[in-house]
Amino acid sequence: MESESVERVLDRVDASMDQLVETSVARFFDQVPAYSASPDAALRTDVLLHTRAVFEVVLTTLRERRVPGPGDFTITPEQASHRVRQGVTLADFLRAFRIGQVTLWEGIVAASSELETWEVAVEAATYLMNAIEVGSSIAAASYMSAQQLDLAERDRVRRDLVEDLLSGGELREETKRALAVECGLERATPLLVVVAEPVTPPTDQHQLRSALATVRTALGERGIAIIRQGQILAIVPSTGDGTAALAGLDRAHRQVSRLGVDLVVGASTLHAGLAGVPEAFREANVARESLAGQAGIKALSTLSLVDYLVLRDDATARRLIAPDLRRFIEEDLAREGVFLETLRAYVESNMNAKIAADRLHVHVNTAYYRLDRIGERTGLDLRSFADLEEILVAVRLLTGNGPAPA
Repeated sequence: MESESVERVLDRVDASMDQLVETSVARFFDQVPAYSASPDAALRTDVLLHTRAVFEVVLTTLRERRVPGPGDFTITPEQASHRVRQGVTLADFLRAFRIGQVTLWEGIVAASSELETWEVAVEAATYLMNAIEVGSSIAAASYMSAQQLDLAERDRVRRDLVEDLLSGGELREETKRALAVECGLERATPLLVVVAEPVTPPTDQHQLRSALATVRTALGERGIAIIRQGQILAIVPSTGDGTAALAGLDRAHRQVSRLGVDLVVGASTLHAGLAGVPEAFREANVARESLAGQAGIKALSTLSLVDYLVLRDDATARRLIAPDLRRFIEEDLAREGVFLETLRAYVESNMNAKIAADRLHVHVNTAYYRLDRIGERTGLDLRSFADLEEILVAVRLLTGNGPAPA
């Protein structure tokens, strides 16, 4: 093929470069939905710049009769990074790249036809194929690298945002405020805080990340979830009484279980806005602790007042337990807890000794005897609501799972 023929064709293609680039970019936005759907106003300018640069690489290598190499596509890594931020997927990015090469090929064919130099178009096909192969490889590698950096940066911002909310601090950085709004967390948004911890620490940390991904999928674009100190922590905007949000978390909990990760999940009560996150976090941990390490999901709103007070594990409350009462509980626990079992049955039977005896499969006189012994040992009257309540709370404080008041 004569060099003069090649130059004439390429000169004609160069002369129509503006039109070829415009046609190519118009096809991107028409044929690849991600381009027209992107909210980034700078996308079209970026695409015009990148398309022109790639076209020039192809024409240059064709003039020089050489295969394009990685060093020719110097603009592609930067543009790949832009596409990640602009919401264009890798598949769509590569599809647009190929559409551009087809458009350039059409321009070369048209110029060759006008000048009746078909051999130039035939040879150009080889260079275009090489350009597509090398350019696509560089585009894919650059995109994946940029995507990893973007994900890492977004995770960092997520973690920083959560830490600021947990500390009750103001969101001073624009990136954090923007992320909070993106997640549906406005200053006065009603919200729940959820804390989930594996029953047993996973041997493979990918399991916990997979569980996090499942929770994030359940949340959709609403709320934020991170891994923090071996736990999954989520801040979830809610409406109404929070029932819908809890239902979504329950579904996510079941899905995570199918991944082989059993989670102990606690959810706070509904709080009026971001300022309530620190208190909601404390509540979520109390709810989680109420499950005593058993897989499941517990909302603090489902606990009784006594359950809640006991779970706070107040050291002062423990010191206020009368010595005789403490001694009775500790000694009975050391002897298989027969008296505490009777007390539990008595409370669950609405303080009816006969029904309690039936539940325990003992004679009613045995039940009465045990109840009298409890009164003697503790110095308290089980017929008095105040005394009975004191015994029950003491039992729960010292055992964590004693009978709750009827």
